[in-house]
Amino acid sequence: MVPPQFMPDPLYAYEFDEPATPPPLADREVAQLRASLELVKPLASDLTVYFYAILFQRHPEVRQLFPANMDVQRDRLLRGLLRIVDLVDDPDNLVRFCSRLGRDHRKFGALAGHYPAVGDALLDTLARFAGDRWTPQLGDIWARAYGVVAEVMNQAAEDDAALGPAVWEAEIIAHRMRGPGIAEITLLPRAPYPFVAGQFASVETPWQPRMWRHYSLANAPREDGTLTFHVRAVDGGQVSPPLVHHAQPGHVLRLGAAQGEMTLDPGLDRDVLCVAGGTGLAPIKALVEQVAKSEVQRFVDVFIGARTADELYGFDDMLRLAQRNHWLSVRAAVSDEPIAGLNGSLPDVLRQFGPFHRHEVYLAGPTEMVTVAAQSLTRGGVRRERIHHDPFDVSALEAALLPGRIHSGAPA
Repeated sequence: MVPPQFMPDPLYAYEFDEPATPPPLADREVAQLRASLELVKPLASDLTVYFYAILFQRHPEVRQLFPANMDVQRDRLLRGLLRIVDLVDDPDNLVRFCSRLGRDHRKFGALAGHYPAVGDALLDTLARFAGDRWTPQLGDIWARAYGVVAEVMNQAAEDDAALGPAVWEAEIIAHRMRGPGIAEITLLPRAPYPFVAGQFASVETPWQPRMWRHYSLANAPREDGTLTFHVRAVDGGQVSPPLVHHAQPGHVLRLGAAQGEMTLDPGLDRDVLCVAGGTGLAPIKALVEQVAKSEVQRFVDVFIGARTADELYGFDDMLRLAQRNHWLSVRAAVSDEPIAGLNGSLPDVLRQFGPFHRHEVYLAGPTEMVTVAAQSLTRGGVRRERIHHDPFDVSALEAALLPGRIHSGAPA
């Protein structure tokens, strides 16, 4: 057992002030900004290659901030631009998004001096690919928009630096297989790691430096400060296969700050519905642990989905937990294999045991599962604002937005 001072403060992730809301662009300027991005989107692959090429050529010192393989990073650049331009007329959510982005970039070693370099390279890249449609006026609009983004990101990073480190080193103390290609990995951070049940962390391994991947924490905060992750080895992946098949006790990983909004509201006492698919069981397990620790009395229904029985890892553990807690019920749904009592898709099983319109709902798992489950639940009367799930690509580039600007193919 570690000393009490090792216990993380669960409020850390929320105790910050967002920078001031930036002045909005005029409607016609917003329209020009969006039109110019639509113009270059068909050239996105070449655009992102060109951007990083001139950035590294002009400022070779920033190359060390990025992974050797830039494929994922190039895609994130485009998604970041799309999100920022999408929010440019929504100042509150723009500040929220850019603040999270700025805090998250601390783990890369980003400094205030890097922002002008990135801005110059970005504007030169946009000008090149927009061709004769690029004008000095359009350049000024982009420069002002980027200036706001850079200011908010930098201020958020500075404020966050006063609260805690950019990264945490954590040693693997236990590693065991939980199913085909799935490992349960327990870490002991070398400094207190603050988080709330249901959140996720970015993880860097010694085998792929500067290549960060996001994994949900599978536990509520513990007195001994340990953290548990469930990792599935992705075919062709560069981070997850070594974590699953080669990592062992003694190896040291690095963690970025906890993120995510799929957390319990301590002010609510509604019953809870949790739906998990694959390693989406990890944050659901953490939420169930948090309910067990809470003084708020509520019932929790957990549904675990899988295609085959072999993929239904962790089900027995959850059943044993339910046997010890009268407020918890656990059911499984296996879609592609006939198993008596467990056969069926998650939407079918949810309809069978519903309705859940009085519940607070938490969904975690593959994109298709979350989307279909959310649609099924909304058709069953569950209000959208009561359905919680983290973004499908869990990164600061996909950070949750304020309720006024939730929009995508799936309910949020």
